[in-house]
Amino acid sequence: MNDANNNALKKRYQYVFNQLEYIRESHIPDVSLQEMGTVESVSAGIAIVSGLFGAGFEELLLFPNDIYGIAFNIDEHEIGVIMLGDYTALHAGDEVKRTGRVMDIAVGNGLIGRVIDPLGNALDAKGNIVTRERFPIERPAPDIMSRSPVTEPLQTGVKALDALLPIGRGQRELILGDRQTGKTAIAIDTILNQKDKNVLCVYCAIGQKSASVAKTITTLQRNSAMEYTVVMVTEGNDPPGLDYIAPYAATSIAEYFTQQGKDVLIVYDDLTQHARSYRELSLLLRRPPGREAFPGDIFYLHSRLLERSTHLNEALGGGSLTALPIIETEEQNMSAYIPTNLISITDGQIYLSPTLFSLGVLPAIDVGKSVSRVGGKAQKPAFRKVSGALKLAYAQFEELETFARFGARLDSDSLLAIEHGLRIRACMKQAESHPFSVAAQIAILLALTKGLLDTIPLNVIDSAQDSIIDGLGTLAPALYEKLASAQPLSDEESDTVMTMIKTKLASVASTADTKTTTGTER
Repeated sequence: MNDANNNALKKRYQYVFNQLEYIRESHIPDVSLQEMGTVESVSAGIAIVSGLFGAGFEELLLFPNDIYGIAFNIDEHEIGVIMLGDYTALHAGDEVKRTGRVMDIAVGNGLIGRVIDPLGNALDAKGNIVTRERFPIERPAPDIMSRSPVTEPLQTGVKALDALLPIGRGQRELILGDRQTGKTAIAIDTILNQKDKNVLCVYCAIGQKSASVAKTITTLQRNSAMEYTVVMVTEGNDPPGLDYIAPYAATSIAEYFTQQGKDVLIVYDDLTQHARSYRELSLLLRRPPGREAFPGDIFYLHSRLLERSTHLNEALGGGSLTALPIIETEEQNMSAYIPTNLISITDGQIYLSPTLFSLGVLPAIDVGKSVSRVGGKAQKPAFRKVSGALKLAYAQFEELETFARFGARLDSDSLLAIEHGLRIRACMKQAESHPFSVAAQIAILLALTKGLLDTIPLNVIDSAQDSIIDGLGTLAPALYEKLASAQPLSDEESDTVMTMIKTKLASVASTADTKTTTGTER
């Protein structure tokens, strides 16, 4: 009886198998199957989805009304999704589709001069953006063998930086300080100074106020900087998911140009808001909180971003990606969680002091707390020669100045050091959106290091600098070109420049004396 049943089952299975083979070999067209899921719940910036058992980590999911999300929490029975659009129209029960791809963004020359959001949509009313390629926003950082040493300077046009805290192409230099201390101003001045220097710029505004972003874009347009700049914007009322992906998308755009052998500067303004948005998403997705309620992978969040900045070797085109991340401190606390994380990731930091800011020392760079770990290796020879002793002299001056405030009696050498330090501080002051050329900086630094400004009254230091800059036009074209390229000067050329500086300073000093005498007579 059992044998008969077994034979019957075998015949049935064989019949079904033959029918399936016939269907497969016939000319019936293939029917594509698509995995569908269902929205279980929607919260502020996230959604919980079920039914997508084949979805992968960071896969792009499509919701109704062409709203996208990123699969972030892959659990056994549900998926936590970070929403990238207006999620307020979604409801429980809505269908969700897999796309089979990760989040990517359009890259190419068509983005230069445009203002976009992290999804690649134009925000500047200049029409659609036309590009041929797309890059994933999350890309692996170049390996060690693909990198070259950082030796070429990135001139910021800010005297205090180029002289005391030089930045190299391919470096990651952190800008940090309390609110309203001029962090963004330094980054924007650096972008403005890249005009005609073959450096493309990407400015990424993360969770900024609309008025602040509009002011920045206006500054870039007024100084013709949009001709070589891409601006990516997320505003304060955008979903936190857009804040989260913004720096990664901006870096992919920058990497496209880097792979073409070009030098690129990227500004992240600021990563504090980025970290807060990620904390918000993580808490909503019920990830375990750690220090200051940030998730445990917050260090990895920024390290995998900033490690993508580098100087590629010649075999890969020799391009570079220089990063200027900005973060905000609270009450000058540099030892908070996010600041210490980013200080350890980057190659140095520029600390802006609210005390100096309130005293009118702008940019308010605290030289004692700032450092560039690349240092003189990223300076041209002429720069290195004229600025080598400045940082030490300035540090000594600040220490002596503290003693002088307590009424300590100082000897003549200390008094001279204070007078010299006051001139250094005065020369390091600089108006916003007025970067200095290389030739102008070298001439001013040369006057400083030789002590030629020590006898000039502090109230005419600005006039003295302007006079020195005007005097550069009287130099021979070949000598000026050498200064502009920061090449070493011969003794005879140095004497020529020194003679010009002394002549100009003598004229300024005599003018100051005349005004003082006239004022006394009155």
